[in-house]
This record gives sequence, structure tokens and C-alpha cells, in this order.
Amino acid sequence: MKNIALVLIGLALGCNSSQKPVKDGSSNAKKDNAPVYASTITEAELKTHLYTYASDDFEGRETGKPGQKKAVAYLKAEYEKMGIAAAKGGDDYFQKVPLEIVKLPTGTMSVADSEYVLGTDFLTFTPTKKNFADIVYVGYGIEDEKYSDYKDIDVKGKLVLIKAGEPKNEDGSYVLSGSSEPSIWSNMSQAIDKRTALAKDKGAVGMLYFDAQNFSRFKRYFEYMKLNNSGQMSIQENTADDFFQMYITETMAKALLTTITSDDMPSVLATPVSIDLTATDEQIDSENVVALLKGSTKPDEYLVISSHLDHIGITADGQINNGADDDGSGTVALLEIAQAFKNAADQGNGPARSIVFLHVTGEEKGLLGSQYYTDIDPIVPLEKTVANLNIDMIGRIDPKRTGDRNYVYLIGSDKLSTELHELSEKVNEKYTNIALDYTYNDENDPNRFYYRSDHYNFAKNNIPIIFYFNGTHDDYHRPGDTPDKINYDLLENRTRLVFHTAWEVANRAEKLVVDKASK
Repeated sequence: MKNIALVLIGLALGCNSSQKPVKDGSSNAKKDNAPVYASTITEAELKTHLYTYASDDFEGRETGKPGQKKAVAYLKAEYEKMGIAAAKGGDDYFQKVPLEIVKLPTGTMSVADSEYVLGTDFLTFTPTKKNFADIVYVGYGIEDEKYSDYKDIDVKGKLVLIKAGEPKNEDGSYVLSGSSEPSIWSNMSQAIDKRTALAKDKGAVGMLYFDAQNFSRFKRYFEYMKLNNSGQMSIQENTADDFFQMYITETMAKALLTTITSDDMPSVLATPVSIDLTATDEQIDSENVVALLKGSTKPDEYLVISSHLDHIGITADGQINNGADDDGSGTVALLEIAQAFKNAADQGNGPARSIVFLHVTGEEKGLLGSQYYTDIDPIVPLEKTVANLNIDMIGRIDPKRTGDRNYVYLIGSDKLSTELHELSEKVNEKYTNIALDYTYNDENDPNRFYYRSDHYNFAKNNIPIIFYFNGTHDDYHRPGDTPDKINYDLLENRTRLVFHTAWEVANRAEKLVVDKASK
């Protein structure tokens, strides 16, 4: 992106003198110059970046593959060219993310005198060799201010049996919420992680999970991995503790406890279990790319703007999945946003707060790069991170959507901070006038998009987020996702929206209030 001529600043100041300020506590001195820098985000420069980044030379940017190495080298070179520092200092723009692929295990599992079949009676993605003299049934596996399944029962070193759902009162209301609405413990996308973390915290070494409603979902993924012999990629540290979890059928669950569907009372089941599952693994070398623009007056508070740098690589028959929209569009948008902020800083109008430009790896493998950043090695303190704006697919049009083509789906803006949502709306009204579509922000969205991109790893840590998304299309995760199909005018508009939102968040007098923190 080209540097800004001083004359443009004067023109912009004149043009914006009549605009009404956004009443969100932001600093007017910083805000008024925003259109000048936003105007340097252009279709032409986005297109130039993307035709390189999503070219065949980058081989689909699959995590750990040569094409992904070309991608991170490209990003590093661009930040060096801009003069934006590496977040880790020096010229170290790479945050190594140690990954491994564990192939699907093979072997057997026996309960008492009965043997159960992997892939039919139970599912697991990790190898395990253990013997247990008994099992501890902990009902729903929940611990909350109002309720605990772990009260007066010891699970240290034990295998626990847990069922999905949550307790209800006699009138049918939920104990935890005190109403007809279920709590977070009934949210499929979050409930497993919460139960697993709690069981591990209590000292359990493994978990048998009974969820009749969603077993078929787990099985479809298992069968896909089995068919492709692809294995499951994970962060090495996540497997170091040897905790394992298995998803079991209703038949197997009732073999362990015949009354499991109606019995919520924790108990010790005198049932021996023997597990002998083995698998091979492969180490993967990958990295996030992280640059940092230091804030002028609040350098120890941070805004993270993110996109994922990887895609799904090459098909078995040799076709390249270029990933121009997913997430080449987000990647080049982040580069242009970074350049706009650097131009501002060079003209003495740098952001008050520091901005982290985070390109994460392993999104396509399970949000691994962002998970490593938030859960294992945050380069800047999470408690000082005021928000995350995440960009994942903003260059195309959802064919299922009707209405104004100049739109973007916003997800999560109101989940944790009312202020962030209101700021986002006001910024768009003032600067970009894009149709903000909240279709996929619905908690009951069957696509579960809120849980499927890198912002989620920030949100689960109670960091306010916005996820910018154009929806899926026929070329999603296919070789047809190429740069020539990008709507560059929309990509420009959406990128400018993210920039303006980032500008306000970075420069407002007070950091965003988190008024809807999850427990």
C-alpha cells in the first residue's frame, strides 16, 4: 500500500469537519483522520496481493506443507516491507505451533466380559492402553454454583461416565438457568469442552461420553477420517497429559448402567474396563505469523485482528484448492488494514492501543493456531487484550442470501460486550453503510459458525469479538475458490469496515466493557 501524501490529510480533515462524532467514548483526535487511511485500502491492492497469495504456486497452503511455508514467508516479507515489527521482537515474526497428526487408532475395548467395536459401539480419535477395575458415573458431569455432580465423589485416576444434558426441576424447568431455557451445558459445541476440562481438573484420566442425539455427528467425522486415512491434527501439548475421551452408543451406555437415561445420581460402577488402542503419529512443523504496531498512549492494551493463513491444499487427484476466499480474502484484508494503521502511525496518528496482526495456522484442522495462541502461548497478555476482530471469507456473495449485495454477516458482536456491538453499528452507519446481516448470529444457527473460526478461542476467554463472514458458496473447500471469482469492490468495502471498527476500538478513551462474560 502506498504512503499517504500530506495534502490528503488536509483534504480529509476538511471533508470530515461536518461529520457528527460517534458517541462511544472514542478519541476524536484519532477518529477524524480515519477516512484518510481507510481510503488507502483499495480493490487494486487487495487484488494484487490475492492473485499472488491464492496462486497455484502456494499449493493450497495446507498446514505444514511447502505451500504454507511460502505463505508465511510472503506475510513476513510484507510486514518487513511495511516496517511493522515482529510481535516477538527482532525479525521473529513466526510463532511456532507444534502439531502432530495422530492416525485413527485400531484395537479393542472390553467391558466386563463383552468386547465392543471401535467405529460401531464407540468412537475415539486417540490411542489408549489402560485397564480400570471400575468406572465412576458422574451423571451430567456438571459443576456450577447451583449444582455439582462431583460432590462427595472422588474421580482421581478414574475413568468417568458422563451423559449429555443437564438436570431439570419437577416442573420441567432447568435447574441451572431456573427457567425453560437450557444453560451453556446443553450447548453441544461448548458442553463437551467444559465437561472434559472439568473432568481433567478433578483428576480423571478418561471420559466415556453418552450423547444419543449427536453420536451420528461424531460418527460421520470418524468415517470421513477413516476413509481418507487422514488422522486428526492436534497441538502436541494437548495430548501430553494422556487424557482420552470416547463417544459411546446408547446400547453401550445401557450396558454400563441400565438406568442411565433416568438416573442422575453419581455412583461407582464395579465394572472392569480394558482398553487397547494403538496408532501412529506424525510431527507437523507449522507457525503463526504475528506482527505488532505499538500503541501511542495505551501500549499495554491490545487489539488483535486475525485471519487464518492456511487452506486445505491439494486434492487426491492433484487439483489445487487455492482458497482465495477461504481465507485468502481475510489474509489480504489484514495486510491492507495493517498498512493503513502503519501509514497513520507514520503521520503521527498511530493508534492509542497496540494492535496485534495475527495470521494463524491450522484453522482448517480445528482452530489450532489460535488455540495455541490463546491457551498456551499468548504473545501479549489475554487480560490486556480488549477485543478480537476476526476475518474469515469476505470476498464473495452467499448465493442463498437475497437483498443488497453490499452486505456482510456479523457474528458474535453482541455475545460478550454490548458496547462493541453498538460501536460496530455506529461505525458502519457513519463510514461504510454496509448491510449488516445477523442471520448466523442466532444461537440456534445449525451451522454453528460462531464456533467454527478463530475468534472463538478469544471469545471462550471472555474477550469481545466480531467475526466478519460472507457465507459459504459452491466453491467452498473446492478447487473453484480462485481469485478471479472474488468481488473486489465488496472486499474493499468490508475491509474498510473492519479498519474503521478497529480504529474506534483502538482509540476510544476506555476499553470495552465485558458485560456478558460467560462462566
